[in-house]
Amino acid sequence: MKLQFETCELDVERHQLLVDGTEAHVEPQVFDLLALLAGSAPDLVTYDKMVEVIWNGRIVSDATIAARISAARHAVGDNGKAQRIIRTVPRRGVQMVPRVERLDGPVAGPVPTAPMQTLTRQTIRYTSSRDGTGLAWAESGEGPPLLRAGHWMSHLDYDWTSPVWQPLLERQSNGRRLIRYDPRGTGLSDRDVDFSSVTIEELADDLEAVADAAGLERFPIYAISQSVPVALAFAARRPDRVSRLILNNGLVQGSNIRGESGATEAMIAMIRAGWGIPDSPFMRAIATVFIPRSTPEELESLVQSQSRSASPDTAAEIRRVIGDIDITDILHKVTTPALVMHCSGDAVQSAEQSKQIARSLPNAEFALCDSPNHMVVPSDPIWAPCMDAFDQFLDQDAP
Repeated sequence: MKLQFETCELDVERHQLLVDGTEAHVEPQVFDLLALLAGSAPDLVTYDKMVEVIWNGRIVSDATIAARISAARHAVGDNGKAQRIIRTVPRRGVQMVPRVERLDGPVAGPVPTAPMQTLTRQTIRYTSSRDGTGLAWAESGEGPPLLRAGHWMSHLDYDWTSPVWQPLLERQSNGRRLIRYDPRGTGLSDRDVDFSSVTIEELADDLEAVADAAGLERFPIYAISQSVPVALAFAARRPDRVSRLILNNGLVQGSNIRGESGATEAMIAMIRAGWGIPDSPFMRAIATVFIPRSTPEELESLVQSQSRSASPDTAAEIRRVIGDIDITDILHKVTTPALVMHCSGDAVQSAEQSKQIARSLPNAEFALCDSPNHMVVPSDPIWAPCMDAFDQFLDQDAP
């Protein structure tokens, strides 16, 4: 079944969206939303109907629904201000504005969409690292394992419904057993941690403790930002246990080691000035540096995650630890196949850091992505291609 509106064409059977004749990559739930709206046009689709069709009746947050609507608008060349194609009726629902034509006949009622496997639950457990620090970890989904290395601003419960992280967790849990954890000092893990002497090896101990608790023997690791050097440290230590590495917007040396201590101190100053304070311009500034290309819902979610993930003092100390990272001397030990990706406009970590990783690892593939973001969010046009690249890379190990 093919549906056409303005310059867009939806092929429901092939799960394909064409915009101006060019295929546009969209996340499965975003495609399902477009198909539901187009198939129901010109009728209004209520929020309850969206939840019933796209999330199989599972309770989801308003922010999650808003994120999908925003991503759908972006995919078809619309935005929340213009609402030329997708119109929101406050407190009621959403409506496809232009005339929709069915290329193989008239549209007759809503178009059925294939339900995607959605997150139903996560199980949170606790374990201890080598030095006794308590670590909270979670698992979701079924299938081959994927361990997601812990990164700054993490909270197992809050991330589960965040419009920034929930779509990624959903994608990574689809057909896999996803294991993730809150790093020491953050989220549901032990908060009372002395960071004055924390080393990258201790952070790798945390990753190993979670892998052991989950019963993982050999597994791939997904890492982003400062969890990239942690994953590399573990892969150098235990190459027998790591099958593949996906390294996203990572670093080899922190800003202090690179002689850019001013950048570290500026970030720490903003943290101490406004961390956890509602409507703080400092916190909004930090979030904007991390995701300058994002929806208002995604940006607000990242602002909210700051106070939930760690105390102001802990957040400042973690940033100092990141500034002191240096794994230059262990890169030659990592022979694991790796997919190294970096956003070209990332203002948090320079793409040169990932290029250095790719040059040093003998089995690395490198991809430079056209985005200003440090964290790839669902509304970013590169999100779907990145997810496809992750899946294809991991599937190379599938039986």
